Amino acid sequence: MANELQNRNLFDNLMNMRNWMNDDFFSDLTPAADHMKTDVAENDKNYSVKIDMPGFDKKDIHISYANNILTVTGKRDTVDDEADRDGNILHSERRYGQMSRQYRLPDVERKNIKAHYDNGVLAITLPKRVESVEDDGHIEID
Repeated sequence: MANELQNRNLFDNLMNMRNWMNDDFFSDLTPAADHMKTDVAENDKNYSVKIDMPGFDKKDIHISYANNILTVTGKRDTVDDEADRDGNILHSERRYGQMSRQYRLPDVERKNIKAHYDNGVLAITLPKRVESVEDDGHIEID
């Protein structure tokens, strides 16, 4: 009986028709996370971050580390395309503009961070800060 009543509501059925349009063809707003897929690994000595950034020029990728936050920003300008000039393009999934991601990675030696960009993959190694055993703040009680 409940199913029968639900099916009678024409407005709800019409509103649910938008589900068939739930693909990227109808969406111009795709989060940066869809374009900057990331793997983050950790071991005793460092963090390793790999970010897919195909189509970016190395000069247009900016990396910063402050307050335990790694920020990666990429900017991509438009590309000339003959189909665009003639108005023959029906659908384009290539994105232009600026994209940014942030990752919380605590206690990193900022001066020793290394980054490498090859074949559309940005690889960043962030060495962990080594705590001094002599200055751990512990005081023995006599």
